[in-house]
Amino acid sequence: MLRKNFLYLLLFNFSFFTAQPGEQAKLVVGLVMDQMRWDYLYRYNELYGTDGFKRLLGQGFSYENALIPYLPTYTAVGHTCVYTGSVPAIAGIVGNNWFDKITGRAVYCTDDSTVTTVGSNTDAGKMSPDNLWATTITDELRLSNNFKSKVIGIALKDRGAILPAGHSANAAYWYDDKVGKWITSSYYMKSLPGWVDQFNGKDFASAYMSKDWNTILPMSKYDQSTGDDKPMKIR
Repeated sequence: MLRKNFLYLLLFNFSFFTAQPGEQAKLVVGLVMDQMRWDYLYRYNELYGTDGFKRLLGQGFSYENALIPYLPTYTAVGHTCVYTGSVPAIAGIVGNNWFDKITGRAVYCTDDSTVTTVGSNTDAGKMSPDNLWATTITDELRLSNNFKSKVIGIALKDRGAILPAGHSANAAYWYDDKVGKWITSSYYMKSLPGWVDQFNGKDFASAYMSKDWNTILPMSKYDQSTGDDKPMKIR
């Protein structure tokens, strides 16, 4: 069993702060943070604001010794393991990419040639959870109340939006970097909702790319990190 060193899950609901004991949560938010080791919660604790990680640690519940029993530690496998509670041999997602001996072809974890892109004219939306064999906690939530709950997955990458949201999600959205827009798949819908079109129309990506990247605090405050420019750094 491996300690998950680069993937940290925060699965929390806002009822921790607003609901009374016994009340049903109105909203549950699951966050998976790639490459954020669990010890960063404490290593950089002094730099965090009061309404973020400090609030979760102080008013939520922290699993201090969680072990994730799987290999390999690729992101698609991590998302799947966290949200299914299963392992690659059973859940079907054995990597971001793999070779299928039966079909004799390479497979991407969320590839689906039977669906089409919604929101752009590229192939970035030909994706679905079809390669996922197990149900997710989000699927089970929908099944538990005859699909009255709504489940939506959002991530920059397709696999980060699709796999945690499961088979029965109402929607999943991801970023198509070829056109600079948020898109989805015909697996979920025929056209983007108006609010997504409006968001895409604001073109935030271009606005951010035109600006310099700066730290929130002065660099001298980041004394728990090494310098950014190192000889071993891949450029």
